[in-house]
Amino acid sequence: MDVFEALYTTRAMRRVKPDPIPEAIQQEILDAAIRAPSGGNQQNWRFMLVDDPAVKAGLGPIYRECLGALWTTFYKPRADAAAADPEHPDSVAFVTMRRSAQYLADNFETYPLLLLGFSQHDSSGGSIYPAIWSAQLAARAEGVGSALTSVMLFQADAALAVLGVPTGEGWNMACCVTFGYPTGKWGVASRRPVHEVSYRNQWGTPVGWEIDQPLWGP
Repeated sequence: MDVFEALYTTRAMRRVKPDPIPEAIQQEILDAAIRAPSGGNQQNWRFMLVDDPAVKAGLGPIYRECLGALWTTFYKPRADAAAADPEHPDSVAFVTMRRSAQYLADNFETYPLLLLGFSQHDSSGGSIYPAIWSAQLAARAEGVGSALTSVMLFQADAALAVLGVPTGEGWNMACCVTFGYPTGKWGVASRRPVHEVSYRNQWGTPVGWEIDQPLWGP
C-alpha cells in the first residue's frame, strides 16, 4: 500500500465485524509498533493484546461508565449546543461523532482484538503514541480498521486491575485501540483545511498557503 493512502485513510473505524484477526497480522501490528521512535531509545513501553472474552467483559462496564462521564463533563457544552440547535453543521458533526463513539462503548465486548499501550514513568504519551500510530497504520495496510480511545483513563486503576498490571512500577495506561475488519468503506476523513489550523514562526501568523482539497485522493 502507498504510504500516503495509509496516512490519508487511516481514520477511526468503529463499526467492524466480529471476525478474528489472524495471528500473522497481529504479529505485523506489534512488530511495526516497536520500530517507532522512543524517547531516549529507552523503549519503556509495553503492549497488551486482549482477545479473551472474560477480560473484555471486565473492561466493558468500565469503558461505558467512563464514556458516560465524558458526555456529562468535557463534552457537555457541545451536547447542550447540539440540543439547542440540532440543524447547525457543528451540531450534526457532534451528534454523528457521539453516535459512533457510543456504538463502540455499547459493543465493546464484540471487538475481536484490543491493544492496550503502556509507558513507564511517562504520562505525556510522547514515547508510546508514535508506536500506537504505527500499529494502526500496519493494521490499515492489512485492511484492518482501528479506533484509538483513552477514555478509560478516568478509571485507570480499575482497568489496570482487570489487566493485572503491577502497581508501584510506574506503568501508565496511555490508550486502548480496537481492531476489526470494517463493515463500511475506507475514505479520506473530512477535516478543517491546513491553513485554518496552522501558523508559521509566530502564533496567528498565516502559514503562507492554502489547501482547499486533500493533496491525496483515490
